[in-house]
Amino acid sequence: MGAATARELARRGFHVLAGVRSDSDGMRLRTDGIEPVILDITDPDHIAALVARVEQDPRPLRALVNNAGIPGAGPVEVMPLNQWRRIFEVNVFGHVAVTQALLPALLRDKGRVVNITSLNGKVSMAGYGPYSASKFAMEAISDALRNELAPHGVQVVVVEPGGVKTEMSRTGLAALTRLEEGMTPGQNARYGALMQAIPPHVAAFTNAGVTSDVAAKIIAKAVTDPRPRTRYTIGATAAFLIRASRILPDRMLDRMTTSDLRKHYPAQDRGQTAATHTD
Repeated sequence: MGAATARELARRGFHVLAGVRSDSDGMRLRTDGIEPVILDITDPDHIAALVARVEQDPRPLRALVNNAGIPGAGPVEVMPLNQWRRIFEVNVFGHVAVTQALLPALLRDKGRVVNITSLNGKVSMAGYGPYSASKFAMEAISDALRNELAPHGVQVVVVEPGGVKTEMSRTGLAALTRLEEGMTPGQNARYGALMQAIPPHVAAFTNAGVTSDVAAKIIAKAVTDPRPRTRYTIGATAAFLIRASRILPDRMLDRMTTSDLRKHYPAQDRGQTAATHTD
């Protein structure tokens, strides 16, 4: 999604400093209007180098798009604390660090901050707590930042994707397998069926989603709209569930999300769960 956004903004005439993790990624992305920059947002030296590159450019800094992220599926009880910290280090603290570092340039040039959060930043469900927690945090940070910077001419916009066809889901499922292998017998009894349901649930959600190119056009709109909305959603599912989360009671929203997840439980567990729920 980040690569597609870089290409879309370059097509619209922007010079894009595109953060990449390796030279090979940069080679694949480099084209007219796209300048790859090695960037690990958890590395202070990388952030300092990015700031130096921005400061040496005579062009104004029009926007910062905070798009980096790692997945983090698994039950709250099961996810080790070091993995919680890693998820937050990338999905939250890294974005805060980059934003803090580039705010002087954004304030000077009356630029814009665009934070890519998620449908999971508004709606959480069983098995998605760690990832959702990081995205809820970015939603809160964006709200605070929007109010803090509005008097100074810097707009803050949130983009909330639903399903998008990207490689993140594949990476996340590999981590989920490792997590499942470390579960205790008691944890397996409590969450075994849930852990088996998450991969097909993620696959179904991703396959029903939009392409990265479609998502990129909406992100580019958030960057370029003269009077942007505070939030943009990507995909019909995200728009529906985020709207529903504002008006439905918590228990009803729980039933909706749990029912969708249970469709992917192993057959024997679907039956047991349904019987227990009926009782």
